[in-house]
Amino acid sequence: MRSASSKAAITTASFTNDEGSFEFAFRPCLPYPTGVTLPGSPDDPAAKTPRGDADLAAAPRYARAGVNLDRDEGFVERIKEIARTTFRTELLAGVGGFAGLFKTPERYTEPVLVASADGVGTKLKLAAELGRFDTVGIDCVAMVVNDLVVVGAEPLVFLDYVAMGEMDTARIEEALRGIAEGCRRAGCALLGGETAAMPGVYAKGELELVGFGVGVVERSRVIDGSSIGEGDVLLGVASNGVHSNGFSLVRQIFDEGKAAGKFDLLSTPPELNTTLAAALLAPTRIYVKPILNLVRDFTLKGIVHVTGGGFVGNVPRILPKGVCARIDPHAWPRPPIFDWLRGQGEIAEAEMLRVFNCGLGLVVVVAREDAQEIHDRLRALGEKAWPIGRIARRRPEEPPLVFDPALAEG
Repeated sequence: MRSASSKAAITTASFTNDEGSFEFAFRPCLPYPTGVTLPGSPDDPAAKTPRGDADLAAAPRYARAGVNLDRDEGFVERIKEIARTTFRTELLAGVGGFAGLFKTPERYTEPVLVASADGVGTKLKLAAELGRFDTVGIDCVAMVVNDLVVVGAEPLVFLDYVAMGEMDTARIEEALRGIAEGCRRAGCALLGGETAAMPGVYAKGELELVGFGVGVVERSRVIDGSSIGEGDVLLGVASNGVHSNGFSLVRQIFDEGKAAGKFDLLSTPPELNTTLAAALLAPTRIYVKPILNLVRDFTLKGIVHVTGGGFVGNVPRILPKGVCARIDPHAWPRPPIFDWLRGQGEIAEAEMLRVFNCGLGLVVVVAREDAQEIHDRLRALGEKAWPIGRIARRRPEEPPLVFDPALAEG
């Protein structure tokens, strides 16, 4: 069964960007690639998996209540095929059992396990309106693995929670393929998860997507911000756009403009040079591989994943007592989607920095003498990065984060 939104013509193409080379299938209405193989494409391994008779009703009364056990249980075989593309040698047992089993890589001498959980949030509402869920699958992974890597951890396994009011296997499979693509980008295995039909809880066509991840770091290499000191440099690493935070505000701006007849998801504002769908649903960038490369060769004193709460809500989380971060908010170019949101929503600059990442997905704190070499390495790894500020002694009554345009003059 395929939903109406999934029937659009599928084009297969190859694409190379700074995250790697991918062959993918996509619907032409969105001009950005995801690396996700969609159902029905020539490279779909799950298409070869036999499916049970969807009309077989071993529990007909339950099916009338909204949960078709025969269809839903048969879907597990397709999930196994998707998960298989993310395999790591540490896996002992994966999708299909009561629990997934894995071991830590043997190269760690004093391994510390690191866990994180996050969700895509109300960005899912826009995905549901468009009828496309592959990119939010990548978001689901990114929000978790980026939180793992900022403490120096290598992501090992990922688990998902996917729920709908009425099970639409085509949409769920699309989301799971996005999750698998995110796992491949992060180098972790899709170990398992939960797929739930919850009639009466979620609106028709809408989907809930939450992720959980476990990583590992050598105890002596944990990055916790404790060594940050006066004179250290802050490097900002570019985001792909809005990522997965602030979408309650984004959606209000969008809904008001759509109601006024100003635009819809397929509109192409001239300042964006792409559709609103492409700009708003661009998946969260996954920073795992470049950061692990840096961790191998340099000392990173602290890393901030700029998520909900923007700079104000996240940068102070890694700062020790007695210091503050001074950031020049004009030190990096912002993707045009942020200027569009600010103009359409009449949002003050202070609130933009409080809510959105404004073009930076990570902030990395390094010693001044290492800053240039680390900056150059990030560039060589395909990441856009800029020196955006420094660590200073914190004066009494001064906040832990100060936006200081005068830094550019100094």
